[in-house]
Order: sequence, then C-alpha cells, then structure tokens
Amino acid sequence: MSAAERIIRAESNACRALAALQFEHPVTHVYNPLEYASKPHRVFVRRFAAAPREILFLGMNPGPFGMAQTGIPFGEIAAVRDWMGICEPVGKPPIENPKRPIEGFNCARSEISGQRLWGWAASRFANADTFFERCYVHNYCPLVFMADSGRNITPDKLPALIRNRLFEICDSLLLAVIRAIEPARIVGVGAFAEQCAERVAGERCTIGRIPHPSPASPAANRDWAGNAERALFDQGIRFN
Repeated sequence: MSAAERIIRAESNACRALAALQFEHPVTHVYNPLEYASKPHRVFVRRFAAAPREILFLGMNPGPFGMAQTGIPFGEIAAVRDWMGICEPVGKPPIENPKRPIEGFNCARSEISGQRLWGWAASRFANADTFFERCYVHNYCPLVFMADSGRNITPDKLPALIRNRLFEICDSLLLAVIRAIEPARIVGVGAFAEQCAERVAGERCTIGRIPHPSPASPAANRDWAGNAERALFDQGIRFN
C-alpha cells in the first residue's frame, strides 16, 4: 500500500472516531472537510504524498475560507486551483452554519494564512510538484469548530474533557501520517502545531517551527515570508 493510501485509510478511521464526539457550548457547528470535501482532499493526498517526504509542515486545523472550502490544508482557493491544479466538487456539511456557508471553489473569500504559506512556496519552487518532492502539509485536527455567530473556535480552546479525547484521535492520525511518509523533520506552523509534533513524534523526528501566518498575529503582518524563511534557515533547512 502506498503512503497516500495509508494516509487516506488513517483519515477514514479518524473520521469515524471523530463523528462519535459530542461538542457542547460554545461550539454549535462542527465541519469535517475530510468528508464533504473528500474529492479534492484525496486528489491532494494521492498526488503529493505518494512516497516518503523529508519535511512535514504541520498546521493546526482548517480555516473557514481555506481547507473548510477546498479540503486542502491552508487551502486558499487560488493556490489550490491555480498552483496545485486541483479543482474538484465539494459537498456540504450535514448541519451548515448560515454565517459560514460552504461554497467550495466558488467561495469568493480568501484565506490569508493559506495565501501567505502557499505564496511563499510558489515564490521558492518552480511548481507545486517540486515543493512536494521534499515536503508535505497536514493539519493536526481536521475539524472546524464555530459558535452560532460564525466565530472560529480553535481546538486548544475547547473544554478539557472533549479536548483530551479529540487530541487522542488527532495524535493517532498524526502518527499514522508520520509512519506513512517518514519525515526526518516536522515544522510546526505556529507554536500549537509544534507542541503537538513534540508530543507525538519528539523521539522520532527533528521538530521545529515557523511563525503562524494568521493575520490575527501582529508579527505575521510584518514580512511573514521573510521571517518564515529565516526560521527555516536557522533550523538548517535549505531550499535552493
């Protein structure tokens, strides 16, 4: 079985476990793009995780205008469609928040975090295939959590009991991805992802991080690409 098919199987197992979880206030809506956006997501996995990869970039969880719409980590629509060449039909979550509709590749909003991450990759590599020859990108948690208002709720802000159960499932999924692609390094996109990588794979891989590209971080709004490049350089990671 290829690395990609091992990842897809692990994600299917994780989805079954995640579906059994019950989330309470303030969470009113939970989206799982691995399910309703499985078509573009599986194209991404099969195209870009077919064999071992040197570096795993690890994100936190889907953004509302990125992976929530396209099924691709940090999946800013233009980057996924135009740079990666992926544009597949996307369905709907079972219960949709009208303030956060899923429009798939027709969504007119831009995911700034994904715009910055994939914009950096496009500036450093001739094409997506060249980037993914060495790298792969995975989100630690595949779920989107939101309040009734549409406000995003990150996994670390969930109540302790459900958060711990969620993290058990996500830890197992991350370990399965690591076993499939055998990275020598994991680069957390932000501190949370770095901490997850340390917990799951600190004895297997070299762990580091780059700043998170979210516009909610003041530092990310000042030359994020340059800061990320310098952080990678300081960790001994070179892209020529």
